[in-house]
Amino acid sequence: MFLAKGGMRTSEADPSEHRKWVEVFKACDEDNKGYLSREDFKVAVVMLFGYKPFKVEADAVMSSINQNTSGILLGDFLHVVKKKKETQLYWSEIRHIFTAFDRHYRGFLTVEDFKKAFQQVAPKLPERIVLEVFREVDQDSDGHVSFKDFEYAMNHGQNEA
Repeated sequence: MFLAKGGMRTSEADPSEHRKWVEVFKACDEDNKGYLSREDFKVAVVMLFGYKPFKVEADAVMSSINQNTSGILLGDFLHVVKKKKETQLYWSEIRHIFTAFDRHYRGFLTVEDFKKAFQQVAPKLPERIVLEVFREVDQDSDGHVSFKDFEYAMNHGQNEA
């Protein structure tokens, strides 16, 4: 796995994962049409990710594919699943980092949490820089950094890299 431009992680699906995606496509392709309808696609997402996609997500996927087809072809499906998997992994990494910073399991980070975390990962970084980072991430200036604030900062920082 490596960082691609813009910070998103990319990787090739391992062969067993790729086979699973193809099997799910085939299982959801009722009547062996060679494509997934909107409803077939929703079932496939449930099978692979454990949730039923909202209408807006299904609409976005269906509108992004070749308009000359009646549904989503295998190649397009594999591309969509791969991107969805990468996004899910990236979000999980951000959640893991936040949890590591949140040593008291409060659901938010304080300036002390930031100081301790930076002390471990960057001990020579001046405290004033850590305080500036905290103030930047604490968007509502309440002295707490929520996961949402942290996630925004991580995504913003990745896009700047």
